[in-house]
Amino acid sequence: MKVGIVGASGYSGEVLVKLLLAHPQVTLAAVTSRTHAGKPLAAVIPALRGLDRGLKFVDSDPAALAAGDIGLFFLALPHGAAAVYAKALVAAGKRVIDLSADFRIRDLATYQKYYGEHHAPELISAARFVLPELTAPAWKTEAGLVAAPGCYPTSVLVPLVPLLRAGVIGREHIVVNSCSGVSGAGKKAEEMYLFVERAESIKAYGLTKHRHLAEMEEQLAHFSGAPIAIQFNPHLVPMRRGIATTITVPAAKPSIETLYDAWRTAYAGSPFVQLLPAGETPDTAHVVGTNRVDMSAVLDARTGNFVITSAEDNLMKGASGQAVQIMNLWCGFPETAGLV
Repeated sequence: MKVGIVGASGYSGEVLVKLLLAHPQVTLAAVTSRTHAGKPLAAVIPALRGLDRGLKFVDSDPAALAAGDIGLFFLALPHGAAAVYAKALVAAGKRVIDLSADFRIRDLATYQKYYGEHHAPELISAARFVLPELTAPAWKTEAGLVAAPGCYPTSVLVPLVPLLRAGVIGREHIVVNSCSGVSGAGKKAEEMYLFVERAESIKAYGLTKHRHLAEMEEQLAHFSGAPIAIQFNPHLVPMRRGIATTITVPAAKPSIETLYDAWRTAYAGSPFVQLLPAGETPDTAHVVGTNRVDMSAVLDARTGNFVITSAEDNLMKGASGQAVQIMNLWCGFPETAGLV
């Protein structure tokens, strides 16, 4: 099957290129970039020298892409830009997996509050938010446009949703602290992301209104059946890749075994969720380069809280790896094809 990547020169786009070139069941037939159009793929991504199959970047023209014979496209674009391409590609009958935020939020007013104008609001109702381990499988036949989850939300939703559904945790006073590598900000030249600014430094940002908060609260409500609010505190840390998340939540059923039973039930047969023993906290060093979420929990008897920790690669399970996982399920390939 032929696939294409729109916006292949960013960090998520580069990871997608590497995954799809090595994928056993697809052919990467197009990589686009307005900045690099005409350049050999390996000239822009030198790590692919000798592996790029002669691919060159082509211009990102929605009409030309829609008219071609590629059946599935990944949109590795900033929010706002992705919607323009989705409109043209979906109208042409192409399957689309969007890595941006444009179709993650179903409520238009909420999207506008956090992101501004939406450039294809008519597609929102048809899009499907797909977190493979949690979303009911009906999406595979219903969707033509899939929204892949954000990096922070994946690290939060995977641990919390089964526990909310099982009534193991309380619904109030949930505090989430997440630390992300600098690649989560995208490939851009700004003073804040220079090496000398980030080395030996950790910094909170986006407090009380980080954009991913809208996605997390909407999906927590969707999966658990009632509105929910969380305190989300993101931090930028001096590493290239990875997200470490710590969640403090009241224990409605103060038993660590009950918590783990809910996780085991929810993720039995899920190849990309690994449960660590209580007290063994996950490490980003162990998940970078993989499509896994590692997670564990402990009960703090003194406070009556569960303390839950998760770790993932923000460019893999938080973005490109998860997008390939979605493609695998959508197209009937083995879920783990091309992934580790």
